[in-house]
Amino acid sequence: MAYIELRIRFIGELRRQDLASRFGIQSAAASRDLALYKSLAPGNIAYDSKQKTYVPGDNFAPLFEYPRERVMAWLTQGFGDGEPQALSASVPSEIPSRLTHPDLDVLAVVTRAIHRQCPLAIGYHSLSSGYSERVIVPFALFDNGLRWHVRAYDRKRQGFRDFVITRIQQPKLLTDEVPAPHELSSQDIQWTRIVEIELVPHPDQPHPEITAMDYGLPDGVLRMQLRAATVGYVLRKWSVDCSADHHLRGPEYRLWLRDPLAIYGAETAKLAPGFLVTGSNDHQTQS
Repeated sequence: MAYIELRIRFIGELRRQDLASRFGIQSAAASRDLALYKSLAPGNIAYDSKQKTYVPGDNFAPLFEYPRERVMAWLTQGFGDGEPQALSASVPSEIPSRLTHPDLDVLAVVTRAIHRQCPLAIGYHSLSSGYSERVIVPFALFDNGLRWHVRAYDRKRQGFRDFVITRIQQPKLLTDEVPAPHELSSQDIQWTRIVEIELVPHPDQPHPEITAMDYGLPDGVLRMQLRAATVGYVLRKWSVDCSADHHLRGPEYRLWLRDPLAIYGAETAKLAPGFLVTGSNDHQTQS
């Protein structure tokens, strides 16, 4: 039942075959499960005879309460589907709580738009320009370590941007519209460009061998391939010194970007600690 609701709410569609594949059951058993869910939550799902799939009903109201962390893990990693309850830890542990969490009703509409590849009308609060109504074409979620973003084409600014999900209000699917070719993810140069970086223990930190142990650097180098659209967020999250002369000081700077020029041209490079942004590279990436 929980899996049915997850698919309907956040993906926006469910077929009997989805249940059969997920749980290894026959089509008849899947039909019984769908009938049971409909009896438990009348109005939550409807059958689209044209698409031959179940979709959210007009009066959808969640039957289960999901911890936001579990929903994001399910959406991005596929972990824990069908498990709305909190799970007990196998060993005592503490994980720092997030300060921000997406509204699940807003998130559900955003993820349906991504799955259906259709434009989305939103109200959005921007730090630079305040509130405005926009139409975006979203195609991916990503976590910058502090907030969840959606990457999308912004018709207002006529370019690709990162939108903070907690700033989105009243999203509405524009199912009758089809994205133009230039609005597709394949045209997002910053998203499709892969940046190869090498991180090494900070030259001015004592005991570089301990840093190598902490970060799993058997040969003293951590090699990564990241999207240009996200590389600056990652380097900021890990407090990587990205200055050419590794001049940043402080115990948080355990790593150094060996070749800062590797991220030149990435819009998010301005977020990298110590990276000197010049010329056309110095402009907004987040709305």
